[in-house]
Amino acid sequence: MSNDVRHPQAAFSNQASLRSDAVTSKPTCATRLVLSEILSRFEGEAIRHSCNTGRYRCPYFVWGEGPQLIFIPGLCDDALSFVMPIARLSERFRCIAYGLPTGAGDGARLAGCRHGALVDDLITLANHLQLKQAYLFGSSFGSTIVLEALRRHPKRFPRAVLQGGFARRHLAPVEKLLAGFARYWPGTMARVPMRERLLKLSHEKPFAGREPEAWNFFLERFSTPPIAAVARRALIVKDVDLRPILKEITQPVLLICGDHDAVVGRRCEEELLRGLPRALRAEIENCGHMPQFTHPEVLAELVERFLGRHEADCGLS
Repeated sequence: MSNDVRHPQAAFSNQASLRSDAVTSKPTCATRLVLSEILSRFEGEAIRHSCNTGRYRCPYFVWGEGPQLIFIPGLCDDALSFVMPIARLSERFRCIAYGLPTGAGDGARLAGCRHGALVDDLITLANHLQLKQAYLFGSSFGSTIVLEALRRHPKRFPRAVLQGGFARRHLAPVEKLLAGFARYWPGTMARVPMRERLLKLSHEKPFAGREPEAWNFFLERFSTPPIAAVARRALIVKDVDLRPILKEITQPVLLICGDHDAVVGRRCEEELLRGLPRALRAEIENCGHMPQFTHPEVLAELVERFLGRHEADCGLS
């Protein structure tokens, strides 16, 4: 099952729908999320904890009640990067977002870390929270962790959403070289030369419809991770190729993609669509690689509708 549907976001309009067994009516995206209000709600409603995975002290937060939904971040973001869509989803789901190991005060040893260890961390967190079943949401690099978890535990993780996802992503020679050096650099991503200029070139345009605070929040989140941690994750990406396992993943998977994604291209999406037996695709218009910051309303609604259909089929909604 593979479907490809565009989802316009202009004025959060009601102009298109997903064609699949997962969605049956058109998205509304009626209420615009305001970042300052969301952060205030987060401080009052979300609960922060940490879990010792055996490799590092994993920070996470829980927000909302309902079916379990775990968020796995990408290369250079963290748990708080999902706070805006989670604010909407927390009305229906128990949302759990956690941080990948950074080596900065969490006890993690980054040297020698392999992709499989990151999947083990996810499973350990699920065990810590005593989750018999949970949905998964993986952003960019986090999508590779989701794919392997789906293969290992098909009953425990019945559905998943991959945003800007890939099974394999080639790094350019200069990216490999830079990551090789940067894994030894001190400090956080805020110290990267020309960081803001480079982020503007790659990500600023889709923020045009949002308040300036959203862009500043994006810059803040992307300034937080240690340079060495991001570099070592990039080196993991270099060696990951999950295409051979895709056919073993039989759960329904929703791919959410931006039509102006400059980080993960259509070629990566097509590999997922070809390889996953039960994949469907939703494209958000005027969107890049970061809909959790630029299009959180549309993102949340697509996730809610995809997972909500499964809840209805199981008699849980």
